[in-house]
Amino acid sequence: MDGNGRWAKARGKPTIAGHRAGAETARRITERAAQLGVKYLTLYTFSSENWLRQKSWVDDLMGLIRWYLKNELKSLLKNGVRLRVIGQRDLLPPDIQTLIEQAEKQTEDNSTITVILALSYGSRQELTQAAKSIAHKIAEGTLHADDVTPEIVEQHLYTAGIPDPDLLIRTSGELRLSNYLLWQMAYTEFVFSQTLWPDFTTDEFDQALETYHRRQRRYGL
Repeated sequence: MDGNGRWAKARGKPTIAGHRAGAETARRITERAAQLGVKYLTLYTFSSENWLRQKSWVDDLMGLIRWYLKNELKSLLKNGVRLRVIGQRDLLPPDIQTLIEQAEKQTEDNSTITVILALSYGSRQELTQAAKSIAHKIAEGTLHADDVTPEIVEQHLYTAGIPDPDLLIRTSGELRLSNYLLWQMAYTEFVFSQTLWPDFTTDEFDQALETYHRRQRRYGL
């Protein structure tokens, strides 16, 4: 969901205003995805690298995440949205970790759409953690090195039990993955938009899905 900061700067507003506008876009796109029967929607909300940004910026974004988790729960329950969070949770403020656990627990039976927030997420960190977990099991003797398969690796990722993405949409004209779901996107289709995320519309979302459906997926074959 790229372009929040540039959107705010172009309007002479503080960066957090762009993130607030981006949160509204996320709500609209989530509602549209549910209407169209999309079952899983993953939103790259806060990356591992974002911790290196200015503290005031991080604090503002943590405040917005905190507000979302407190105030959107009723809406999630009403609309059948299951919430899941992937990433290094232990780096998040303790109260946000608690709010995440509560929201996941209360929405776990919802089945209209699963919304996955990638928070404090980095794919290299995810793969490193998976490798450590597998190495520990091998050292303990509960897993043999020859038994390690792609399926075993997937079971140790943050996304265990979640299907690999069919489609990646990246906004604001950026043409890179930025350490996002590198394992999971082995055969994902990409659509890049010049639109800044706060201005991204449901019509553009529909167009991205139409583009995806026109493609012939070969899965490397």
